[in-house]
Amino acid sequence: MGAFMSVADAVGLIGVAAYLSAYGLLQLGILKVEDTRYALLNGAGAIAILYSLIFDFNLPSFVTQAAWLVLTVIGFMRSRLKRQTSLA
Repeated sequence: MGAFMSVADAVGLIGVAAYLSAYGLLQLGILKVEDTRYALLNGAGAIAILYSLIFDFNLPSFVTQAAWLVLTVIGFMRSRLKRQTSLA
């Protein structure tokens, strides 16, 4: 590998930054679990890391990221349904 990282590695690191941002902002009380931005950061993180895994596959990481993405979507949908029900 040369002096520069691959695009896949850069995208993967962006995914890591998204995950860490979501978690950090949650711990600092800036975001709440129900906040759409929290779900978007988690979803973007999973997608970016899954993309990077296409180029350097690792089964345990793939399973973890796929599960994280599915759980994020489920949590987002539950939050949206809860919000709609409380508004009705």
